[in-house]
Amino acid sequence: MAFRQLIRSGTGSPGLTQSGALSTLERITVLVVIVGVIAVDLFGIIFSYGPSLPQSLLSIATTIVFALYLWSPWVATAALGIVFALSFVAGTQSAAIFAAAVAVGLVVRLGRMSLILSYAGAFLVATAIVGYSNPDAPVNVGIYLIIATVAGAIGFALRLALDKGRRLEQELAERAEHEREAVLAERRWIAGELHDSIAHHLTVVALHVQMLDDPERSRDSQDAIRVAARTAMTDLRFVIELADDGPRSSAVHSGDLATAIDEAQGEIEAAGHAVVSEGDARDERIHRAGEIILARIMRESATNILKHAGPGDVSIRLDVDDEALTLEIRSPLPATPRRDLPSSRTGVNRMAERVLGASGEFTAGAVDGQWRVSASLPIN
Repeated sequence: MAFRQLIRSGTGSPGLTQSGALSTLERITVLVVIVGVIAVDLFGIIFSYGPSLPQSLLSIATTIVFALYLWSPWVATAALGIVFALSFVAGTQSAAIFAAAVAVGLVVRLGRMSLILSYAGAFLVATAIVGYSNPDAPVNVGIYLIIATVAGAIGFALRLALDKGRRLEQELAERAEHEREAVLAERRWIAGELHDSIAHHLTVVALHVQMLDDPERSRDSQDAIRVAARTAMTDLRFVIELADDGPRSSAVHSGDLATAIDEAQGEIEAAGHAVVSEGDARDERIHRAGEIILARIMRESATNILKHAGPGDVSIRLDVDDEALTLEIRSPLPATPRRDLPSSRTGVNRMAERVLGASGEFTAGAVDGQWRVSASLPIN
């Protein structure tokens, strides 16, 4: 099962169809072993207690070949074949085939499937040649095959462990990215909620502050400011509770469309506009998701009307049938743009995102001297 999984691996993990790479610890281990073996051969040459000089030099060359596996398995394998051929001249076939058996571990650990199969075939042929040329072949061939099997199993185990480690790192990186995106989405949501609620009430406050000097409207403006401030604090507490995943207060804005239209109508009329409202906001065909979206659009539209509308009447029309529910809001365009009220310039985009995200249709723009906002949501 693990072998088939490693062969099929193709999602960023090495697999047997792709070349691998030694980890830092593996590289250090291989280099330490190579240096140790070369040191032993050099001591043998210096103190003349080992084999002959040609045999010692060929042994050192064989050991150096293992270092090539840190660079290119194919080049190292080709060099090992050359060393094996030279071993027949120096009479060190047994040492060469032993080195080839040990190298099976590195080939399995680093090579592609093509290299592994090629090496396995060449190793069996080389073992047969050594066995045929050696009278102790039955014993030696078995030892070589056992060494090659153990080395290959170790190489495969290391490769499989590294493959799992890399997949785990990739999964952890993907999970961290998902968590980061979730945090950013939550921040955008909090910012949107603050914009849709707090910005509206701040607009109401800013508008009525300008009316405090009017003796006839001062008292109404004070009441409007008081209500807007209280409602803003309630909505702010609601957003904070949601961000903290705490209990939700029952007194917060619930997305009731009828309430949103009534509040918007009262605020717009307090600003000096006559409001004509048509449609039943309590129609049973209005689904909850559509009610929440249209309530938000009604509030944002009221904010924009308070900021930008010129003198004249405002119309609010809600049409509900068996296929769609449509909210249309019209307000007179100003003769000159107002610059004395705060504006984040994100309201229209927020409304469009809400409607389009629910597979609806949204338009906003100037039509016949009026600013028209239209949002249509499917019933089903």
